[in-house]
Amino acid sequence: MLTELLAGWITHQRWFAGKGRPIDELGVESDVELSPGLRHLIISVRQAGARDRYQLLLGTNEDPSGRLNHARIGPGYYDAAHDPDLTGTLLAGMAEDRDTGPLRFRHVEGAEIDTSLRSLVLGAEQSNTSLVYGETYICKLFRRLIPGVNPELEIVAALARQGTHHIAQPYGWIETDLDGEPTTLAMTQEFLATANDGWALALTSVRDLYASLESSASDAGGDFSSESYRLGVATAELHHELATAFPTEVIESQEVKRMVEEFRRRLAVSVDQVPALGEYAQVADEAYQRVSDVAREMPVQRVHGDYHLGQVMRTTTDWVVLDFEGEPGQPLAERRALASPLRDVAGMLRSFDYAARHLLADHPEADSLRPRAAEWAELNRSSFLAGYSAGGGHLRPEDAVLLRALELDKAAYEVAYEARNRPTWLPIPMAAFQVER
Repeated sequence: MLTELLAGWITHQRWFAGKGRPIDELGVESDVELSPGLRHLIISVRQAGARDRYQLLLGTNEDPSGRLNHARIGPGYYDAAHDPDLTGTLLAGMAEDRDTGPLRFRHVEGAEIDTSLRSLVLGAEQSNTSLVYGETYICKLFRRLIPGVNPELEIVAALARQGTHHIAQPYGWIETDLDGEPTTLAMTQEFLATANDGWALALTSVRDLYASLESSASDAGGDFSSESYRLGVATAELHHELATAFPTEVIESQEVKRMVEEFRRRLAVSVDQVPALGEYAQVADEAYQRVSDVAREMPVQRVHGDYHLGQVMRTTTDWVVLDFEGEPGQPLAERRALASPLRDVAGMLRSFDYAARHLLADHPEADSLRPRAAEWAELNRSSFLAGYSAGGGHLRPEDAVLLRALELDKAAYEVAYEARNRPTWLPIPMAAFQVER
């Protein structure tokens, strides 16, 4: 029976959010034939009284060659996202603005889509599955479905209408209705085939520094600070474009204080999960109190929400920002909520710390390299902030208090995450509470 096969298979998928908990009930909520041998399923999974939905491209063709064994679900079934003979249907549907049952395939006005390209699944993702078509398009399937328009589609479409050059241009999307709301299933954008990932570039710089005889991060051959500066400029420009494309607000001091109380709540959760953090909790609490003490009106707007070096790509001309969906595990309303743009700034500053320190986790000379790691992080943090200011980002001297609190709020989340998933990386966010800034 298909549902039994799915129940055994889905728990082993990287994008399944309910790992470690038994499945109480699994059902197929929607089953639509897209083409011969290809069905689109929406799967409903109940665990501990809560329900999640996931989407699956289900292949039912025979596979005598065995080339799809890695995607096999059970006899006669496989995950067809891995079958380039079938996934052309997605591009064709978007190109034609096709309606197939409850599914709606749409393309961006004026966009032309080449439907002849074959797909390849990117292997590095956890929350979603992305199909790269040739060197032209990337189609992201949102595996876990939450009713509503995905923030990534909403933001990228709005910025594209403004003509921004800091995004990968959108081509189309797929949607359906869940709980009476139009819900994004997938979106297709320009694939930046020749661009370089920001995280990879930063790590190359750090490796060069560690291998160099130079005494200074700015003297080493892999100096990244000029790119950090340009990234700061691009971030400020992106925030301006977001503020133009979407409504903005100014929140009162009382709302700022409520935000600080939310910081404290999240810190307490992290301390409960990682008791070793309790030793440094006072550092964060004092930083949060300083925000409350000087609380006043604060401008808020749409932001990226999960901003780090892995979300940016360096093209030959500039930095491009990806993945505007925010933290996939958070409610949609929270991901779409207005926030201080300094939240993104704080996220990138934390990412510089990660880039500088994560190679030390199993390095035989870690103790002697820690000062160099700290120097690299500080150089690139300051360069990024200088670029952000030069690009028109609002960074007043008094904003340092809020920025420090936002960094520690992010670090508290990172402590709990690393303790669960990458214990050897736990010293990286813990160090944020031990550095005076």
